[in-house]
Amino acid sequence: MSGNVRRWIREILPYAVLLGAVLLFRVFILINATIPTESMENTIMTGTRVMGLKCSYWFSEPERGDIIVFKAPDDPDTPYVKRIIGLPGDTVEIIDGQTYVNGEALEEDYLAEPMDGSFGPYEVPEGAYFVMGDNRNHSLDARYWRNTYVYKDAIWGKVYFSYWPRLKWLK
Repeated sequence: MSGNVRRWIREILPYAVLLGAVLLFRVFILINATIPTESMENTIMTGTRVMGLKCSYWFSEPERGDIIVFKAPDDPDTPYVKRIIGLPGDTVEIIDGQTYVNGEALEEDYLAEPMDGSFGPYEVPEGAYFVMGDNRNHSLDARYWRNTYVYKDAIWGKVYFSYWPRLKWLK
């Protein structure tokens, strides 16, 4: 090998390795999503970009209250962002705007406004989750889908923070 080729490899190789590592990290670890509607307001505003981790549920199960990115049950090509309300085996019911899980009222201080209506009861099957947006009166969520539940294999990961237009950790 000539000196020019070796020098070129020495200069380019670190950048190629770095680019490969970034691409692998992006494909297998990070989730990047944009919130297109008002369904998660005031927690996440319309047009906000969020970041999450695909590896969040590799060694643990999703929990009630987690904000997740998943394949929409009625349109698998569309990513949705919603909050987990019901876990496998739970019974979820909304009575006059109050959400009950297994007969107990759910404390939901993240709601944009009081919810209207009554829905359910929903019996969450094993391996599935019941999800709703935080802006319940303006959210197309599990209450309205033909395929009501989000199965674990459709969950891409957990959302941790928004980064555009401002940085904000999400709970």
